Amino acid sequence: MAADSSPTTAAPVTFARRHIGPTPAHIDSMLQSLGLASLDDLVARCVPHSIHSAAPLALPEALSESEQLERLAELVDQNALFRSFIGTGYHDCITPAVIQRNILENPGWYTQYTPYQAEIAQGRLEALMNFQTLVADLTGLPFANASLLDEATAAAEAMTMCHHISRQRKSRFFVDRDCHPQTRAVLQTRAEPAGIELVVGDVWTLAFDDPELFGVLVSYPSSRGRILDYRELTARAQAAEVRVVVATDLLALALLTPPGELGADIAIGSSQRFGVPLGYGGPHAAFLATSDAHKRLVPGRIAGLSVDSHGKPAYRLALQTREQHIRRDRATSNICTAQVLLAIVASMYAVYHGPLGIKNIALRVRALTLSLASGLRQHGLDPGQAEFFDTLSVPMAGAERRNVLERARRAQINLRVDEPERLGISLDETTTAADVIELLGIFAGRPFDPDAFSALHTSQKLDYPAPFARVSRYLNHSVFNSYHSETELLRYMKRLESRDLSLTTSMIPLGSCTMKLNATAEMLPLTWPKLGKLHPFAPAEQATGYARLFDELSAWLAEITGMHAVSLQPNAGAQGEYAGLLVIRAYHASAGDQRRKVCLIPTSAHGTNPATAVMAGMRVVTISCDSRGNIDLGDLAAKAAEHRDELAALMLTYPSTHGVFEEKVREVCDIVHEHGGLVYLDGANMNAQVGVCRPGDYGADVCHLNLHKTFCIPHGGGGPGMGPIAVKEKLAKFLPGHPALEAPASAIGPVSAAPYGSASILHISWAYIRMMGAEGLRRATQVAILNANYMAKRLSPHYPVLFTGERDGVAHEFIIDLRPLKKRTGIEVDDIAKRLMDYGFHSPTMSFPVAGTLMIEPTESESKVELDRFCDAMIAIREEIRAIEEGRLDREDNPLRHAPHTAAAVSSDQWQHAYPRQQAAYPTPWQVEHKYWPPVGRIDNARGDRQLICTRVESPPT
Repeated sequence: MAADSSPTTAAPVTFARRHIGPTPAHIDSMLQSLGLASLDDLVARCVPHSIHSAAPLALPEALSESEQLERLAELVDQNALFRSFIGTGYHDCITPAVIQRNILENPGWYTQYTPYQAEIAQGRLEALMNFQTLVADLTGLPFANASLLDEATAAAEAMTMCHHISRQRKSRFFVDRDCHPQTRAVLQTRAEPAGIELVVGDVWTLAFDDPELFGVLVSYPSSRGRILDYRELTARAQAAEVRVVVATDLLALALLTPPGELGADIAIGSSQRFGVPLGYGGPHAAFLATSDAHKRLVPGRIAGLSVDSHGKPAYRLALQTREQHIRRDRATSNICTAQVLLAIVASMYAVYHGPLGIKNIALRVRALTLSLASGLRQHGLDPGQAEFFDTLSVPMAGAERRNVLERARRAQINLRVDEPERLGISLDETTTAADVIELLGIFAGRPFDPDAFSALHTSQKLDYPAPFARVSRYLNHSVFNSYHSETELLRYMKRLESRDLSLTTSMIPLGSCTMKLNATAEMLPLTWPKLGKLHPFAPAEQATGYARLFDELSAWLAEITGMHAVSLQPNAGAQGEYAGLLVIRAYHASAGDQRRKVCLIPTSAHGTNPATAVMAGMRVVTISCDSRGNIDLGDLAAKAAEHRDELAALMLTYPSTHGVFEEKVREVCDIVHEHGGLVYLDGANMNAQVGVCRPGDYGADVCHLNLHKTFCIPHGGGGPGMGPIAVKEKLAKFLPGHPALEAPASAIGPVSAAPYGSASILHISWAYIRMMGAEGLRRATQVAILNANYMAKRLSPHYPVLFTGERDGVAHEFIIDLRPLKKRTGIEVDDIAKRLMDYGFHSPTMSFPVAGTLMIEPTESESKVELDRFCDAMIAIREEIRAIEEGRLDREDNPLRHAPHTAAAVSSDQWQHAYPRQQAAYPTPWQVEHKYWPPVGRIDNARGDRQLICTRVESPPT
């Protein structure tokens, strides 16, 4: 055996080699099919020479999987895990192990995509219906969405929703001062560019005679723990046509009269304490519920019930006409990513515990809080709250306050300290009697007698008095009353998982969405306690490991983008867009240039861009694209000149959503800069750039990054996401601030509830970069481009590729045009998408950015074998369409029109189609070995919107 092939001397397999799907031999084969000798030759063909990076990225040397885990463990170990009684909307909780292992840590759940192809997302959609039912039941409002990003942004969405209900005729929104401080801060950020005046004060002084007042936000329980009766307030508000938003706590609502019964129009909050770890701030699923009258204005995703082609109940996303890529600058929200994975965890927590279990958890928390209050009063420390659930606010100042805090610090306990003359204490599901005894000792300055506490504890009366006591029932549906043993819950979760297609099944070739490997070595630390159990407002010295991780990740992202500074706060891509435009807006304002509010947006831009620009207080001016998909430089120059005194920014997606690297991107940026504007780059397509070119080098001033795309945070069935922004040096001082952080006065306000957004998933991107290194990241980009070009080459004889670059290459994605087929056969893009399910694949992105097309993105993680399998499926479907063209298949009775085919349909005693069952169910040989069965037939979308049902019903319509 030759020495260089010996097992003891062969080069070790690096993480990059495991992450990148094609083998070196397959890479050579694909290059040969393209007439190229190397990956460098491929880059030279596809990427403009003028933007190639001259030097390799200055990143640390790549680590192996085990080395990375050891290094991360060293960082994380620097965090100090105190018991936190801080509250303010964040509570420690217990994630049932069966849910942690089988949902949160399960790639069958976290590698799914947003359920746009509902027929192969039935399990996730059912879980989201459970979430919506949970929220609707507990809030007493009939219509809930399938999660929002966090409580503070949910409040901001509710404020905007109230503004739309008033038809934007009024301009003032009132916030009670006893709402969480981070909520007030995010509302202020959102209000100002929208032209809304935010008024913070005591809601009980509000007279409702202000003609500009359109909405009010109150908390129930309040931030300091008070529970107040809002019936009179809501009645006066309704009489004045003012909408009332109630920020609330789902666990408290197991015992309290729900907001809907108090007269609230909208309820918002976080489901975090339903089994979702603290995670230093996220990700957590927020919720928004409202009355039936306002359902058409609800932001975010909504799961709904319809029927399939066989008349069977089936779930789908409802009200999709509100999508940003359809309504663009007329959209009522820019929300794109939700928090689906975390909403599913919360829903399963409710399924596992059921109504009685949830109530018992709430009663236990209330009992301990009542005992704590009684013990404090025995020591002369009266919180002064008539009614409360889990939070007390104790008056305390001066030396006494300092002494209590010092005793708490020595006991490794965190209290709420954001008010100068009060200390806050919030209890939770994990709190024990021993914890309360220790807290009483800390406040009293001497040990509290356990026997005295026991007597105190057993004497508490847990029932709330009228009008606070809840009398209405909740969680009556059988799903919340059937799976309380681990065996039953496990089987239920696995049954739902089997009804979804995820990356564990096959490739998900969605253009613009980058469904790539989420490596186990990146995911393993997700539930480490020193990442998951930190409160976001814990003192900074307890989170030094997180701080090191943030600093390193920020530096690497700045290097990758060619920028100077990074904010990790935006907790979704659309939030990154929004933060980026607010930074640009603040920059112009600092120069005294308040007029600059025009935002140029090409027709090729991502769908959320126009909605985001409007949210940021800008006016959208559309720029045309030419026949090759490039920005029309003449139109850009003319409109930049026309608006030169008002030009704020250009929102640029690069490579374009048309799937090409535009040759004149430097000229595009120069035109905008010459007319006083700045360039915002939508980094959703960064997977085609890392290590090859850098936005900061070719003219971008701000760049947001989708960490759930390029940098391997999983899509989680529609969320979580992260959308940090990187900026040039002149913009660094405007990056988002937060009430919990020190920031320059020039900083824009917070865009997320927590200072670092969804902090507990940032280690995934940190690990990806640390294991790939500069060379691995560049190779990943090259192979992503290679895979796309290889597939485009294979498919082009069968489907025309709509756009190519000047040297006939595509970027990391490409668009195939199906419109000619519709003209000849009547086959729609939807028919091909549904037929792909029979072949075991998720459809590429449909009809975006061009109607009647499919946008395909393979990513670097898929092997040549999988690429060929998908291409074979698409070619086989083309042959089926050809059979329709030639009259060998009927235009109506064919496998595409009736796709997808379920097992029940194929195995039925009656088969009334002219084509055989074998063709319907097993169109390719590989499916004999492994067949994914779509669980439902084609869903009637129109019916689902006409008869809108968004909570679980025992007997669904058929």
